[in-house]
Amino acid sequence: MKHWTTIIPSETVRFLDDTQKNIKPYQSFAIDDTLIETIDHSQPVIRLWRHHPYVILGIADTKLPYLTDGVAFLNKHGYNVVVRNSGGLAVVADDGVLSLSLILPEAKTTSINEGYEKMVAFVRELLKPWTDNIDAFEVVGSYCPGDYDLSIGGKKFAGISQRRVKNGLSVQIYLALTADNQQRAKLIQQFYKLAKQGEDTRFTYPEVDPDTMESLTTLVGQTLDTNQLVTRIKTVLSEHFSIKEEPLTEEEQMIFAKREQQMIDRNKKALGPLF
Repeated sequence: MKHWTTIIPSETVRFLDDTQKNIKPYQSFAIDDTLIETIDHSQPVIRLWRHHPYVILGIADTKLPYLTDGVAFLNKHGYNVVVRNSGGLAVVADDGVLSLSLILPEAKTTSINEGYEKMVAFVRELLKPWTDNIDAFEVVGSYCPGDYDLSIGGKKFAGISQRRVKNGLSVQIYLALTADNQQRAKLIQQFYKLAKQGEDTRFTYPEVDPDTMESLTTLVGQTLDTNQLVTRIKTVLSEHFSIKEEPLTEEEQMIFAKREQQMIDRNKKALGPLF
């Protein structure tokens, strides 16, 4: 990977900070889809978001034989569920987890691996004040494992997924900033135990080992919260790009309404009364 700034093919970056907004996860995915769909008429986008306690499921999770039991357990512990439209499996979203979307107009010329590598390069730059020991490989035993899990000392703190619409590409990452990430892993471990109950399944679900996961705050030995990282992101971007903080336009709002309904319909179909 060349210098990290080459991942953004523009002198201007559109910056959307939705971390303080009270929006549902399915609305976040609808916003991302809106921005991906309209990216040819916009600058590259960095969008930040977080949510109150949710477990965000992948499509494959909805095929679990005892999904109702797993979701009932999550609800009992204060977590609602939603199914996303990008790849991957179950992840936890709460106030200590920051999600970041890198939205680019290069889907047709960017390979899957290149998309992941762009995000890895950006996160390594963001976290330089705290660490230079970030590795990217599949952390076996983590929830939602993938080839580009981000870890320090073998402990996973972030996972990446992608979403492509027409010529638009969104590379999405969650960053577990504050503790307790092992408790999040225990939650997903128990969810799979109850939702699978030892049955053979066509899809291989992760055997979650909470010891494979940890928060960034614990890993770097310093408190690192959402506000700090939002400030750091804006600082890094402003050193190399003009930042344009612009909410959804009127045209984008119309597309968002359509995309939001698609997410609602997707979730009703996948989860039924569990949604």
